[in-house]
Amino acid sequence: MENTEKMEKAKENLRKIIYVDDITFHLMSVKDRLKKHYEIYTAQSVETLFKVLDNVIPDLILLDVNMPGADGFDVIRKLKADTRFSGVPVIFLTAQNDKQSIRTGLKLGAVDFVSKPFSDATLIECIEHVFNPEIRKDIKPSILAIDDDPSMLQSLNAILSDLYTVYTVPGVKEEKRIIEFLKKITPDLFLLDCNMPALSGLSIASLIRSIPLYEEIPIMFLTAENTMDNMYGAMEFEACEFLTKPIDREVLREKLALHLKDFILRRRMR
Repeated sequence: MENTEKMEKAKENLRKIIYVDDITFHLMSVKDRLKKHYEIYTAQSVETLFKVLDNVIPDLILLDVNMPGADGFDVIRKLKADTRFSGVPVIFLTAQNDKQSIRTGLKLGAVDFVSKPFSDATLIECIEHVFNPEIRKDIKPSILAIDDDPSMLQSLNAILSDLYTVYTVPGVKEEKRIIEFLKKITPDLFLLDCNMPALSGLSIASLIRSIPLYEEIPIMFLTAENTMDNMYGAMEFEACEFLTKPIDREVLREKLALHLKDFILRRRMR
């Protein structure tokens, strides 16, 4: 009797997770793999999910993207539009892990993506990071900012250093200096001024994209001259953002968070 009560108490303390997938095998497999760690509820359709939600407020929802009828993106839209569930974190558990899907999911409010097939350790690590974000609190993404204006670099460092490791480089005259710097660090994102007197941001972007290691690292341009030439140049090097100075602090932080999370997720899911 005492052991039964202990087991019931332990179960009450488990985090509640709903897993949504249209494939029965996937539902059974994930439930079996996670049941020792969490209290798992399953739903094979959107309708079933909302029936479960009538009785259970979960701590987390695991959501497939490709499902008949309403896909995972439709589901997260409905969840975020409902005040009862808008605060419930959503992790996409899916084989659809292309760049656009990840970006769409993050914009809609997903906190993470886990690519099928996955290991138990990877999935549990992602779940635990949602429940205990301090686990990775000391791991900051790194940003390399290049601008010929020292005050701009100081401003960027002040705005971003609480969330990121910020490396700043004043305007440079020679490409070899950039290469030397890149031998020391591999940033998670580049912040480049477009117009600098010696070596422009577009020239630096061309150099960055010519190095295989940096082909997919996000580049954001910051400029006081939002000319069509600059914008087309940014597009040529697949820049993720083109922001006009003076930079709005909150807009910059919001854009950085989105693109860094997108890049880090894609890198992890390869």
